[in-house]
Amino acid sequence: MRELSTAISQFLQSRGPRHAHLMVWIEARNRETGQAETIGFWTGADHTEIAIGGVTRTYFGAGTLLSMSPLIIEAGLNVRTSRLHFSKVAPEVQVAVRGYETREAPTEVHVAYFDALTHQLIDAPVRVFKGRITGLKMTRPKKGDPSAICEVSMQTTARALTKTLALKKSNAALLARAPSDQFRDAADISGAIETVWGEIRAKGPGAASGGSGTTDLPIDRIFGR
Repeated sequence: MRELSTAISQFLQSRGPRHAHLMVWIEARNRETGQAETIGFWTGADHTEIAIGGVTRTYFGAGTLLSMSPLIIEAGLNVRTSRLHFSKVAPEVQVAVRGYETREAPTEVHVAYFDALTHQLIDAPVRVFKGRITGLKMTRPKKGDPSAICEVSMQTTARALTKTLALKKSNAALLARAPSDQFRDAADISGAIETVWGEIRAKGPGAASGGSGTTDLPIDRIFGR
């Protein structure tokens, strides 16, 4: 069950008018610099700055974020996909899509509650989603249709619990984690080279008749004892 602050709980229990906005925060890798950078969008009428977790974040509005599919919250490991709809023509969305590697980018979605009369923020926004971007689709509108939508698919962090262990492990993956570790240096040829333990390979009496050609010798003869 999601925990809400006292101010938000009282606001939701009141019978007065309610006003809320969606806020999306994305952390993606810059294609040019390779560094992780952040960008935010929200359903508000203009750009704004809101503090979340003690850090002030800038969220671009003015029609950049259009809508979000309903969130289904349940117990278990069912991985559900949620979708965000952005305006394709918004310059901020163009920068995020073309200038950043959005695949598997960490994403957060918050809901901000405002007073309908004063337009003041009730309390810190409530996080309703945390996961990663799994897909991006740019729709091409029909001729004469001014709408252009960018659809972003997201999955929650529960997806990581459904991944199986890798059947094979490469030397490159090990060096990326520990550059001086040579444990898997010969992993690519493992099993391709025959290693003899406790015996000497030689042409035995059965070699001419199609035998294995292996002569087993006692351990003391192998080591010269």
